[in-house]
Amino acid sequence: MKKIAVITGASSGMGRHFAETLSKSGKDLDEVWVIARRKDRLETVKTILPARPIPLDLTDSADLARYAALLAAEQPQVLLLINASGFGKFQATVDLPLEENFGMVDLNCKALMAMCQMTIPYMTAGSNIINIASVAAFQPVPYINVYAATKAFVLSYSRGLYCELRPKGITVTAVCPFWTKTEFFNRAVAADQDAVVKKYTAMYLPEQIVSRAWRDMKRGRQVSKFGFVARFQAMLAKMLPHRFVMWFWMKQQKL
Repeated sequence: MKKIAVITGASSGMGRHFAETLSKSGKDLDEVWVIARRKDRLETVKTILPARPIPLDLTDSADLARYAALLAAEQPQVLLLINASGFGKFQATVDLPLEENFGMVDLNCKALMAMCQMTIPYMTAGSNIINIASVAAFQPVPYINVYAATKAFVLSYSRGLYCELRPKGITVTAVCPFWTKTEFFNRAVAADQDAVVKKYTAMYLPEQIVSRAWRDMKRGRQVSKFGFVARFQAMLAKMLPHRFVMWFWMKQQKL
């Protein structure tokens, strides 16, 4: 039985960094399935590891069915699933086209849930799932509203799934990065709009987030947060009324 890892969003950003550092997972893999929409970008992953590019649009039900069919045909043992696909938009909720808001829900929530549900039957004791959430998952964030809400879903879903899968020896880790320097901002910030986020309290590197995620995955932790600022903000969001947290965010960003 072929032992594999599956990484979505592998062509760029956090997913790409997970692929580049896959040796840190400690997994003895025969093959790595890398998934993203851009086939040309996926092909470059083959230069760093024995990757099998699988170009799919995870918001397309037909493409999800193709992934399910591939699993059924090959019957692999999935040792690792990393859900790193996702995007956000920084703008007032009602100013975004409804299709953009639907797109965030479809990719950040529905596709992640589908990937977990379709892949878990091929996982065994010792397998791991890593889902990319966000520090924004701990609080409502005006003007990044839908994105933050989708990440709250990812965090809650991942923690509940952890408890369901733990008796089977499978762990689920929700990675909750703070601001991280990736291509995420290329899509999040509209070039023709006034910037919503005017102050970044801290900006981390994807290498830092991914390195901490590997460590927390091996320790079986439900949630992975890198950096003092990220941990401190998440703690405050739990302690303080969300009304105050949102007021402070609006004041900080001069909104």
